[in-house]
Amino acid sequence: MKIVFTAKGENWDSPMDPRFGRMDMLVVYDEKSEKLEAIANSETEEMEHGAGLQTAKKVLDLNPDVIITGNGAGQKALEILKRSNVKMYTGAGDMSIKEAYEAFKNNKLQLQF
Repeated sequence: MKIVFTAKGENWDSPMDPRFGRMDMLVVYDEKSEKLEAIANSETEEMEHGAGLQTAKKVLDLNPDVIITGNGAGQKALEILKRSNVKMYTGAGDMSIKEAYEAFKNNKLQLQF
């Protein structure tokens, strides 16, 4: 399973970013290879509109099974994400990436879709 976390850093101890569209980093964890990879999302900082759409497309290009975030995605981004097979879980905004992963594994996050 491949999981994308919205984060403010690059490792397991980094805090989650509660935002979706303007998250600082996409952190991808591949459970099969146990590899953690961080991808900057800095191009959305200067955008007045469309950050959620841009980020949704970027996330889907990574072909994840799951997205874990704090507050969830906005309406326009949700429209794109719902066309895929990905599942989005919310409620991890005040956690570290590791805590969010553990909460997901223990069914403690909310399924947005």
